[in-house]
Amino acid sequence: MDPSAKVSIIIPAYNEAQSIGSVVEDVASVLRSGNFDYEIIVIDDGSSDNTAQEAARAGATVFRHPYNIGNGAAVKSGIRAAQGEVFVFMDGDGQHDPSDIARMLEHIPDYDMVVGARSFEGQASFWRALGNKAFNWFASYVAKFRIPDLTSGFRAVKADIARSFVYLLPNTYSYPTTITLGVLRSGNSVKYLPIHMRRRQTGSSQVNMVRDGVRFFMIITRICTLYSPMRIFLPVSFLMFLLGTVNYAITYFSQGRFTNMSALLYATSILIFMMSLISEQICQMRFERRATHRPAAKPFPANENRAE
Repeated sequence: MDPSAKVSIIIPAYNEAQSIGSVVEDVASVLRSGNFDYEIIVIDDGSSDNTAQEAARAGATVFRHPYNIGNGAAVKSGIRAAQGEVFVFMDGDGQHDPSDIARMLEHIPDYDMVVGARSFEGQASFWRALGNKAFNWFASYVAKFRIPDLTSGFRAVKADIARSFVYLLPNTYSYPTTITLGVLRSGNSVKYLPIHMRRRQTGSSQVNMVRDGVRFFMIITRICTLYSPMRIFLPVSFLMFLLGTVNYAITYFSQGRFTNMSALLYATSILIFMMSLISEQICQMRFERRATHRPAAKPFPANENRAE
């Protein structure tokens, strides 16, 4: 990463008074030792404790929501307020190791986004890890890219790319899912960097496995239909066609006729397929109208010793 580029650390926080001060101090220490030009922004999402005061005391620039809106809303506020060329998102509970920030920034600008990937053992619980594994697989299918950790909130991303996805980000904990799939389906480059999660200093995770799990699934489906609708429509169309064929085979051999149910399933299959074509065309038109980020290709150095 260009040492002259400014880095904005964006930390959403809600009732993290016991940990936010040490997190800000540790982050500042790492960035100073690396000679980075930086700013640390803490978004207090309507905390009822002294989160804002502790963050300001540690040296962060603090913005406050008048009430609790959501983790994603805090991230969006941070993106709008940040002035850096690279944004780093991390949690305020002390689980993310600030020393990993320098490791992630090493891969910018070669990659447009670098994500800290947790191991299976590094998840909050076995069931959370199992659920995330399933979402990782589904998201990998959607994005045509292996995603080892879809919901990681520890990531570095180029500022212009982060700003271009603000309108898509939800107000909840699902923002990592949205920005990951959006960046990948827009043709930008992503790197996953293994990290070690530290034990949470205080409190417990506010992510609900059932409620947020359903939300993650719906967001993955929504982003898929937004960027690559055929990845959703075609399997459903094929399933309808297959069911129609199976039903026709059963009724033909048992009753010797073609039933209305088979006709309905075949018609549904064709309609869904035609909808996928229309959706794909709309998606393509939207991409043509929207100026997307295209990183310049990095040329190979000329070989001065090559034969003339």
